[in-house]
Amino acid sequence: MSSEMQRPRSNVLPPAYGELITVLSIDGGGIRGLIPAIILEFLENQLKEKDGKDARIADYFDIIAGTSTGGLITAMLTAPDKNNRPLFAAKDIKDFYIENCPKIFPQKCNLFTKIVNNIRGPLYDGKHLSDSIKEKLKDTKLGDTLTNVAIPTFDINTLQPTIFSSFKIKKKTHMNAKLSDICIATSAAPTYLPPHGFKTYDDEGKMHEFNLVDGGVAANNPTLIAMGEIAKHLTREKNGIPKPASLEYKKYLVISIGTGECKMTGRYTVSRASKWGLLGWWFSANGTSPLVDIFTQGSTDMVDFHLSALFKTLDIQNKYLRIQEDGLDTTLSPLDRATKENMDCLIEAGERLLKKQVSKVDLETGEFVPYQKETNAVALKEFAEKLSNEKILRERNYQMQIDLNKQCTKDIN
Repeated sequence: MSSEMQRPRSNVLPPAYGELITVLSIDGGGIRGLIPAIILEFLENQLKEKDGKDARIADYFDIIAGTSTGGLITAMLTAPDKNNRPLFAAKDIKDFYIENCPKIFPQKCNLFTKIVNNIRGPLYDGKHLSDSIKEKLKDTKLGDTLTNVAIPTFDINTLQPTIFSSFKIKKKTHMNAKLSDICIATSAAPTYLPPHGFKTYDDEGKMHEFNLVDGGVAANNPTLIAMGEIAKHLTREKNGIPKPASLEYKKYLVISIGTGECKMTGRYTVSRASKWGLLGWWFSANGTSPLVDIFTQGSTDMVDFHLSALFKTLDIQNKYLRIQEDGLDTTLSPLDRATKENMDCLIEAGERLLKKQVSKVDLETGEFVPYQKETNAVALKEFAEKLSNEKILRERNYQMQIDLNKQCTKDIN
């Protein structure tokens, strides 16, 4: 077996032994990460039904990408424990959020006080976020994850996106940073949490400095980043996958999970926005930030629109699944509203989302419109079956290759 797609600690055999390239992507969204937590728990339960109680999401995907809160979830799903199994099962993510988010985003002040505090600096000091992540991940590095990952951040010193990708660390060893530093950085939403800086060293001892903020500045929906990282890797390297076939879109099996949006008509209007100054663009009466909503939701929907159109054109819609809630109430949409009531409502929103029809964004209206009769839950069951079949196929072909090599060695001797 020869493949850079095979990671030393991974249970995921490389795509060379199967038929698909499997991708999982998780959007950014702060406290709204509870929504993908519910979706991922359902998916992992389906995989357990197929392959046993020890099945974990990290066993099935060639790459998992996450931005901001999605980056944190990515790390939780892929960081190894002492037995070289995922540190968190998907069902544990919800409890982590419920326990820690009220301490990360303490709800101590009203809107006026928040505005005054925000003029002075970030709304939150980020200490509990940093401490809780470091406690869980300890010294785990990017290269230790149980499958390939891609976590976007944005460097405010170079004004360039910085993508921490498993595929980069072999040639750019300074990118093999601590997973805790990467998670803190990708979650550092401007004005909400302080930027995160750290230093790493390459194999020659040269120091590299990072000055990072939230990956949502560059890519709140990292699905294309995940697919691009694999494509670049396959183009540059010999990975045991024939180049033309490996880069065909029909080989991709993609699940992209959003953190919810509020697309209620009339939320912002020209008549209101024309009166806004700096504070108006950053704060609205319901506690949301119009500027943050505009930048993150716009880029997020563009990625979904592009991939939906592409997979439909190639008649492979059944290999791309976008699960997103676009009808969140305005009270649920803030990134930092970590009250018990709000978290309970977000969990309910995730559960309702499973029962909704599979939908895609219509850029003309901005709304999500159903395009399949089946629900997201049914679609996830179908994807779980495809993931399970792909894993079984790879294991069978891998074993056949081992047996063939043994036979060849025996014949030579």
